[in-house]
Amino acid sequence: MWFVTGSSRGFGRQFVQAALERGDRVAATARNTDSLADLVAAHGAAILPLTLDVTDKAAATEAVRRAHNHFGRLDVVVNNAGYGLFGTIEELTEQQVRDQMEANFFGALWVTQAALPLLRAQGNGHIVQISSVGGVTAFPNLGVYNASKWALEALSEALAQEVAGFGIKVTLVEPGGFATDWAGSSATFAGQLPAYDDLRAAVAANWSNIENGDPTATGAALLKIVDADNPPLRVFFGTAPLHLVPQVYAERLKTWEEWAHVATQAQGAVA
Repeated sequence: MWFVTGSSRGFGRQFVQAALERGDRVAATARNTDSLADLVAAHGAAILPLTLDVTDKAAATEAVRRAHNHFGRLDVVVNNAGYGLFGTIEELTEQQVRDQMEANFFGALWVTQAALPLLRAQGNGHIVQISSVGGVTAFPNLGVYNASKWALEALSEALAQEVAGFGIKVTLVEPGGFATDWAGSSATFAGQLPAYDDLRAAVAANWSNIENGDPTATGAALLKIVDADNPPLRVFFGTAPLHLVPQVYAERLKTWEEWAHVATQAQGAVA
């Protein structure tokens, strides 16, 4: 029994389809459930479409409750809803920043908090947080998007330690680039300052060299994770993070080591 947010398109729809096609049952949420009509026609009572804007805490709690009451339990909760916000730090408006955090971070938090008492009562369950390679490193022109995913990563790492004793598993999925509309119609773009035109051009040129993954392959990949006896806390989707992130971590370790003498100095005298 699955509960998946952001099911109308992209990764969310692939996850819902993969679960349904193997005979699982899914509560699929979307801001407009008309987009799920074909899945309802194909799978009938196995899918429960629920209208949900995850930024509404009360609505998120009610959607989780309805799904649990309808199917009798929850096994996998996938926090997938979210979007990309493009803009340099200077260009972003306060409302754009707050909206991004509400959708990408707080939305996942509200669903997680609603599900936890039910999973604890069951003595098992799996919470899957859809993060990003941008949740472990940061890119120019995506700073607040990165911030929302870094916050989700920290929350989920702590959560995994808090709930392991209740039989609840937590996994952060960290995709690289995929051929979805994440950077298109799903995204929000800040007003552009000419001072950053050269930066944007350089970023675009760099991204053009990255091969995007096929989103239709992600459903089967997620099934392997939720079926595992010992699923990972973190897992990449796509090959780009496999090459990028180790380099990022190597640079971090190198810098910390180079400045270890300052860390020691800051410790002060040991009493």
